[in-house]
Amino acid sequence: MSLQESTYAKMAQNHGPLARINAKWLVIAAVILAVAWLALVPLVFLIWQSFMTPAAGDVPAVFTLDNYTKAFSDSRILPLFRNSVIFATGTACLSLTIGTLFAWLNERTNTPFKMLFYAASIVPLVIPSILFTVSWIMMASPQIGLFNLILKNTFGIAGPVFNIYSMGGMIWVEGLHYSPVAFLLMSAAFRAMDPSLEESALMSGASIWQILFRITLRLVWPALVAAFFIMFTRSIESFEVPALLGTPVGIEVFTSSIYDAIREYPSNVGLASSYAILLLVIASFGIYFQSRLSTKGSKYSTVTGKGFRPRPFDLGPWRVPAAVLIVVYMVLVIILPFLVLLWSSLNKYYSVPSWSAMHRLSLNAYVTVINYPAVGQAVWNSAILAFSAATGLMLLTAVISWIVIRTKLPGRWLLDNLASLPMVFPGLVLGLSIMIFYLYLDIGVYGTTWIILIAYLTRFMPYGIRYNTTSMLQIHKDLEESAAMSGASWGQSFWRIVLPLLKPGLVAGWIYIVVVSIRELSSSVLLYSPGSEVVSVVIWELWQNGQYVELSAFGVMMILVLFTIVMLAQWVGKRFGVKEA
Repeated sequence: MSLQESTYAKMAQNHGPLARINAKWLVIAAVILAVAWLALVPLVFLIWQSFMTPAAGDVPAVFTLDNYTKAFSDSRILPLFRNSVIFATGTACLSLTIGTLFAWLNERTNTPFKMLFYAASIVPLVIPSILFTVSWIMMASPQIGLFNLILKNTFGIAGPVFNIYSMGGMIWVEGLHYSPVAFLLMSAAFRAMDPSLEESALMSGASIWQILFRITLRLVWPALVAAFFIMFTRSIESFEVPALLGTPVGIEVFTSSIYDAIREYPSNVGLASSYAILLLVIASFGIYFQSRLSTKGSKYSTVTGKGFRPRPFDLGPWRVPAAVLIVVYMVLVIILPFLVLLWSSLNKYYSVPSWSAMHRLSLNAYVTVINYPAVGQAVWNSAILAFSAATGLMLLTAVISWIVIRTKLPGRWLLDNLASLPMVFPGLVLGLSIMIFYLYLDIGVYGTTWIILIAYLTRFMPYGIRYNTTSMLQIHKDLEESAAMSGASWGQSFWRIVLPLLKPGLVAGWIYIVVVSIRELSSSVLLYSPGSEVVSVVIWELWQNGQYVELSAFGVMMILVLFTIVMLAQWVGKRFGVKEA
């Protein structure tokens, strides 16, 4: 008997057909109910709550349109809409311009340092948005900004040259932080494009810049537009940058207004819900146009059955400026933000780097943070929540991917769409909907870490779906059919065949969800309570309390931990990933 036959023989047990069918369908039913509960119930309840008045004493809540009337009649609604759209559009344009330029330099030219840049592009994704924003406040604030203080002390320029507290500053910070995402998206598009048309144009005498603007960018136009809508959607839901840079100077967007409506006394949940619905509609438009575009991209296809190998363009004298541009970008996005946080963490108070300040350096801030009352509990909470969310989601979405790809259940596409629905949920909106729902449905999770876990499971479910679906498509169903013919139950086949073969996608998705869960603030900031803080909330509280030095120390430690996790993910991908022949 062969090893494979022996394995299947061991898996075969005396389970009748009815038991096997029951186990399989019970799991499928449980998964469908779990997805519907996580993705659909909070949305329905949020919509319902936006049409209700708050209950007061013996007066029950009643149906009303007052929340929407107040929202639309408020003089702030047009500025809110305008600021939100300008901020999201500006961020999308900036991040896409930077990301596309560097993706083209890396994939289509002989630019120096491009391999180093590709590896370094992952690092900004590790830095939480709140820390990235804080670092730029320390660099470009009118009062304490490093750039302004250097210009004042060195060149005698009195007035602040840089002002991060502006719409331009918000777009700059958010655009820089999201540019690596645009870079990764556009790199994939350039890498998959047949370069024959570009090479034909080059042989016909066209310059590199003519080829770039008249051929290359036109061929990747669907990817450009899709990336724009992805950046737009992610920016419209951003909370940290508008809260830290916009709110202090009166630049409000929908996310900051939702947070203010919840935090005011008494909480105006109905108004916050109506704002949330408006924000959800705007985000849904971005997702809708992105999905529409993906179905109409065939006329731009250049990859056919013929093989091709891209050959990089020789930039000639432009190689040096391109290399300098890459170095400047890495300094602005990676080196400076981290060094500013590191310098701030070693001082008693934030000051401009100088030789005299070198004598005041100490590790006191790190000692203070380690002994800070909420830090230990927050680190423990974040670790438990991140590991639990990642493990639960990868197992749940593995079954969802199996149902969508392997079965012929009617309406299975609906399950896939339902599991992807949280993609359109801005984090703050999701936190609001879950908060309201479990406040009314008193099952003992409100005010505990369980409600934050539910938010993470809901928010990051689409990521688990994408990782598992990609891996599931590579597994042929013959392996499961052979196990079934050998007498294995569905559970045995799934646990001992499907999951081990999904290991590369499972491990990569698990580590990614751990990282984004530890970074998550927008949904956590409305759901935490004393004792259930997470590390991102501690950073938020340190900032609100003006403890900038302690915040910097905590941020440095957090970045180093997340960077270690990402490096582990890279090693795991190389160690356990599918090897190409």
